[in-house]
Amino acid sequence: MRHSLIATLFAGAFVTLDAQAIDLMQVYQEALANDAPYASARAALAAGQEKTTQGRAGLLPTVGVTGSYNRNGSDASSQGVTLDQNYNGNTYTVALSQPLFRLANWESYQQGKLATTASEAQFAQTQQDLIVRVAQAYFDVLSAQDTLDTVRAQKTAITEQLASAKRNFEVGTATITDTHEAQARYDLSVAQEFAAQNDLEIKRTALQQIIGKPAGDLSPLRPGVKLTAPEPTNIDQWVRSAETQNFGVVGQQLAVEIAQREIKRNRAGHYPTLDLTASRAHSNQSGSPTTPVGSTVNVNTVGVQWAIPIFSGFAVDSRVREAIALEDKARSDLENARRVAAQGARQAYLGVNAGLAQVKALEAAEVSSQSALESNRLGYQVGVRINIDVLNAQQQLYSTRRDLARARYDTIVNGLRLKAAAGTLKESDLAEVNNLLAAR
Repeated sequence: MRHSLIATLFAGAFVTLDAQAIDLMQVYQEALANDAPYASARAALAAGQEKTTQGRAGLLPTVGVTGSYNRNGSDASSQGVTLDQNYNGNTYTVALSQPLFRLANWESYQQGKLATTASEAQFAQTQQDLIVRVAQAYFDVLSAQDTLDTVRAQKTAITEQLASAKRNFEVGTATITDTHEAQARYDLSVAQEFAAQNDLEIKRTALQQIIGKPAGDLSPLRPGVKLTAPEPTNIDQWVRSAETQNFGVVGQQLAVEIAQREIKRNRAGHYPTLDLTASRAHSNQSGSPTTPVGSTVNVNTVGVQWAIPIFSGFAVDSRVREAIALEDKARSDLENARRVAAQGARQAYLGVNAGLAQVKALEAAEVSSQSALESNRLGYQVGVRINIDVLNAQQQLYSTRRDLARARYDTIVNGLRLKAAAGTLKESDLAEVNNLLAAR
């Protein structure tokens, strides 16, 4: 009876699944709807997409209308005769200007297109970051839950062992030392349970921050799930992908191109400009004392307008030097982004492979720990082992199972980080991880 109880606790410690548990993809969908950084990035993308339109505006014609309406009154006297007369003046002008040669406007248009692409790259990186953050927070909660379940199962087993030690001491088959050892382990497990409960609450709060509401129970990994090595297996291929396809690197490459365009745009301050202009001016004035008969005048004008800059107080040269310095900065930022992406890919790749090796070792350790516990329990019954041996064997088994679960979680998250560093992480990758969870 006692052994069946412990076996039940072992089975329940890592497979606590509620009928209403939600899985990883459901949590991700909640994050898409409620995560504040993701919503901010979505708004930034919408703003960035307007840069192309704004840049193109400098190449398109501008049309404007100006006008005025005046009511005039006059009071004049001549040879003793006073003349009072009111008259109206109505004018308007429609003007069109089409740039023919404005190099600065062309470069601004090219910068606008690059800025739009950069905002899309930034949004893609935010999407990948969200996938990783959701997975990390999800498995952090599962890990904290595993730790709490382990502590509680260990506490239950220690409680049973403490009761057994007390009974054996009363009948004289064990010493008071066994009782004290079991009591000390029990008191320690109580303290560990409080700490585990607090850590679980913290991890749940972190997940709630992402999805905007309490997550409830989460679907755990399937028992004995098998993890696979990353493909390709060559770390250099992952690093090369990170150096070219990582969205942080792509964004910095676009920043360099924008900086190069900025140099050309500022140098255009030395170049002439040429515009096509057309206008129609209309003037309608009623009669006045000096012009008894009203007049209507229409003037149509078509032509070109040019301007040649001569001297602007060295402002253009200064802006060019500033733009060149900013281009150097952008190139340095690009190199740093490449190194960061490459390092991230290396760390994630090594983390995945080390995690797979750790999982394999812990799976073997779990089998050994189970056998060791059974042997110590049998030895305790026949008198060749003492209570502390059984308690140590129990603790080793619980710790091994907890570490095995944590190693699996870390390996999965490192796999997502590896794909994010390489710039290839997609929602489908998260769906594949979701398939590793126990069915609801």
